[in-house]
Amino acid sequence: MKKIFSLLLPVIALCSLSFKGDQTERVDLHTMGLIRNEGFNDSKVMQTMFEMTDVNGPRLTGSTGLATAQKWAKEKFESWGLSNAAIEPWGGFGKGWDIHKCYVAMTAPYYQQLIAVPRAWTPGTNGLVSGSAVLVKITTRDDMAQYDGKLRGKFIVFSSMNGDTKPNFTADASRVSDEDLKKMEMDPHGEEATTNLSQKPPTKPVDTRGAAIALRKSIDSFFIAEGAVGILSGGRGTMGTVFTSNGASRAWDAPTILPEVEMGSEHLGRLTRLLEAGKEVSLEMDTKTTFLTNDSMQYNVVAEIPGTDPKLKDELVILGGHFDSWHASTGATDNGTGSGVVMEAIRILKTIGIKPRRTIRVILWSGEEQGLLGSRGYVKNHYADRLTMQLKPGHEKVSAYFNLDNGGGKIRGIYAQSNDELKPIFQAWLAPFADLGASTVTTRNTGSTDHIAFDEVGIPGFQFIQDGLEYGTRTHHTNMDSYDRVSANDLMQASIIMAAFVYDAAQRDEMLPRKPLPKVNTAANSWLR
Repeated sequence: MKKIFSLLLPVIALCSLSFKGDQTERVDLHTMGLIRNEGFNDSKVMQTMFEMTDVNGPRLTGSTGLATAQKWAKEKFESWGLSNAAIEPWGGFGKGWDIHKCYVAMTAPYYQQLIAVPRAWTPGTNGLVSGSAVLVKITTRDDMAQYDGKLRGKFIVFSSMNGDTKPNFTADASRVSDEDLKKMEMDPHGEEATTNLSQKPPTKPVDTRGAAIALRKSIDSFFIAEGAVGILSGGRGTMGTVFTSNGASRAWDAPTILPEVEMGSEHLGRLTRLLEAGKEVSLEMDTKTTFLTNDSMQYNVVAEIPGTDPKLKDELVILGGHFDSWHASTGATDNGTGSGVVMEAIRILKTIGIKPRRTIRVILWSGEEQGLLGSRGYVKNHYADRLTMQLKPGHEKVSAYFNLDNGGGKIRGIYAQSNDELKPIFQAWLAPFADLGASTVTTRNTGSTDHIAFDEVGIPGFQFIQDGLEYGTRTHHTNMDSYDRVSANDLMQASIIMAAFVYDAAQRDEMLPRKPLPKVNTAANSWLR
């Protein structure tokens, strides 16, 4: 702790001065020092993470777990003295889903309990079921005919086996290299640049995915008609890691399907090899799931620090992250860390007693994993319809939205989303934190997080550049996404920078500059409906 405080002295010594990054953008170094001191020396971020993940558990949208966690988050905001804390509806979602039990084992040629996770929105087995296994490989509708009359009472090993079980000589965890950061900053239109979803809709991938979904629906109907009892699928993930996903429609009128579990490469690979060798394989499965049909609405958690400037208090600076997760673990890095950081950032600002000129609003989203549904629902309800670009009065009142959702690591910089005017502003805001490893501002776009819901309707929305650590290799959508994979020091650093950016935006004389409004293009946006 003494070492941490010593790092603050150079900053605190300069509190009476003003920093000018582009000779016009001023940064309040006194408040930056207060933020650093609170964020490092009295951090609550890991306690928040523990309560969010270990105590509350998985937070699948539509589940009892998410509803319980949202109630906890609202009460947490209230305990910190935030105003207008609420659990706010954003729209219809369909059926909810809870998992209560999962047991899967191979019983012949010998006993082995298997690592498996039910796919979301699939039914349970209604008790223990046993049977022999059949290896099924179907890539076209014509392939189904070869299994006519062969599946009744059987478990289907539906193997795609796209996992790589060879020895891995590359570390699971990594940080963004200085070379990559420099390239992002100096080459904004490089091959790695991600294009805003509202500007470049996918074409062929969407068609391919649609065909795959249609084929899978036909396969599911075939399995039901043939009288199979369950499906074991997956094959992505090694060393005990299982990647999980949605397995069925959440629609009220969704057709009946079989219980299905996903597995990692090693266990599914063993079953596949045994069956390919003609060995008899027997399995047993006991899964219990529940469909929740009392309420089709889903919700975001919202709270505020009210603005104090008579002319600016109706304007908003928003920070947020998606609160929902998948169900195989507790969603620590996807996106407990993002939610924990924004919660800690707002706690820091409230604790040090700031009186922001603009209102600061924190939002924890749901439905992100199903397509940014919570943030898009919120934006549509309050600001604009992304498909028609019909704007509501609140649209002009939002200065910026800041998001975190790229793993468990510290912040290294920020994406300016093709807005060149923001680069000198963000450089000035990051300058006091260069010693913490955050200095890069790139005008590249990045997609697939909740900032897109704002950016695609012309409201400045931003995602930070973040060290992924094990995000892409071990934790993203897996049974390994737990509290144990979180770095306390990284989250403290990220919370401090998030709080600083939000404060700087709230205190500016002017709102952040905006790009031109996106044009309405019904044909291009139809894939987003």
